[in-house]
Amino acid sequence: MAVAGVLLDAAPTFAHCDGLDGPVVMGARIALQTGDLNSILIWVRPEDVDQVRRAFEQTSVVRKLGQQAHELADRYFFETLVRLHRAGEGAPFTGLKPAGRDLGPAIPAADKALETGSDNGLVEFLTARLSGGVHKQFQNAAQRKRFEPDDLAAGREYVEAYVAYVHYIERLYRTIEAAADGPLRERSSVRAQQ
Repeated sequence: MAVAGVLLDAAPTFAHCDGLDGPVVMGARIALQTGDLNSILIWVRPEDVDQVRRAFEQTSVVRKLGQQAHELADRYFFETLVRLHRAGEGAPFTGLKPAGRDLGPAIPAADKALETGSDNGLVEFLTARLSGGVHKQFQNAAQRKRFEPDDLAAGREYVEAYVAYVHYIERLYRTIEAAADGPLRERSSVRAQQ
């Protein structure tokens, strides 16, 4: 059970799109500097474009009223965009997060792969994590499999390790399959309908 809890904790818990240094806010900053909304419209659903345009127009007017108004208007624009983006992901908006948060190693590795144009380092990183997790779970179950038939306590330890191992493998498999088939397939079918 403890291992299952660790695996659940390993699920993605950070979304860097809601950070002040995340890609949505960075796109919003570009839009405010250039007046070109394309840098931000890519982050929201088509049905939210009018709301983004209205927020941009309001922000542009209020920014001219002084430094405090400028900062408040920018914050409103950032929050609106992140809220709409998160809604498009089916995720709640829980406020803007500070810049410089620790996002763990996975998100920076994914971003670095896109920046460099190569996923080699990302694949190596993920493969090492996957291999290490599988090896640890396997070894735990395999070591406990060798118990005397009359030793019920040791047998129960084996069953606990076995269940944790099998659930770990099943969860990995489902995550891999869901990630491989999920968002890309859904987006492709949405684009085909438009």
